[in-house]
Amino acid sequence: MQAIAWINNQWGDPKNLGICLSDRGLRLAEGVFETLLIKAGTAQLLDQHLERWRRGAQTIGLPQPPDRAWLTNWLAEAIKRSGIVAGALRLNWSQGDGGGRGLGLTEGEATGRFWATLHAHEPRFQLQSTMVSTRVQRWADSSLRHCKTFAYGEMALAKREANQAGYHDALLLSSAGGLCCGSSANLLVQREGRWLTPPLASGCLPGVMRGEAIGRGIAIETALGDALTPGEPALLINSLDCKPITAAALPLAKPLFETLLQLGGPGA
Repeated sequence: MQAIAWINNQWGDPKNLGICLSDRGLRLAEGVFETLLIKAGTAQLLDQHLERWRRGAQTIGLPQPPDRAWLTNWLAEAIKRSGIVAGALRLNWSQGDGGGRGLGLTEGEATGRFWATLHAHEPRFQLQSTMVSTRVQRWADSSLRHCKTFAYGEMALAKREANQAGYHDALLLSSAGGLCCGSSANLLVQREGRWLTPPLASGCLPGVMRGEAIGRGIAIETALGDALTPGEPALLINSLDCKPITAAALPLAKPLFETLLQLGGPGA
């Protein structure tokens, strides 16, 4: 099994395929993406991911991305070519070409561009050490706070800060106060037998697994304070992994992750 990529009707190795230098996603981070878990050859929670993808595209003024039927056929071909039935799928949608060198873009000028990658991946549930970032925070009033855009430089900076200090990952504070999320995952903390997660007003991304937990009554939104309480179960969850960040959460991570997938259904 080898990672596979697709762009401009070409299949190949992600390291070898290229994107046009005039693409506004490359030049201006003007694009949105989704990362999905592929389990037994099926995209998990596909409908939920595509809904967030479309909302994000609309928010930042992109053309509408490819529809579900086209993507389902595309994914079947990607799996056939790569042999990957357990993996991480990333769907990218940019503004495409248009607007020349600067920021300006005439109505209807954007072309839209889709590309995607599929890598082998199994969900991870290993204990992670974390620190609260001193360099990066989530802005509660950002107009893009709920969009999964290409602009991940600050999240990479927070992760690097933690790694350089000897930790696996960083927890980010909200500009409104209190813990918000990890560098690439939502934060869940269990108190009095109930999972809690910071509200969207904190600036956290509306994660798909987070949404499933709230929608199914497994978790509720509430402010968590500026630090975790020693010994309480806490974890970082996204669509690919569920990583405990306290020892008390170790036996809870995998069952919670699998429960959310079962409740949500495969969606494909």
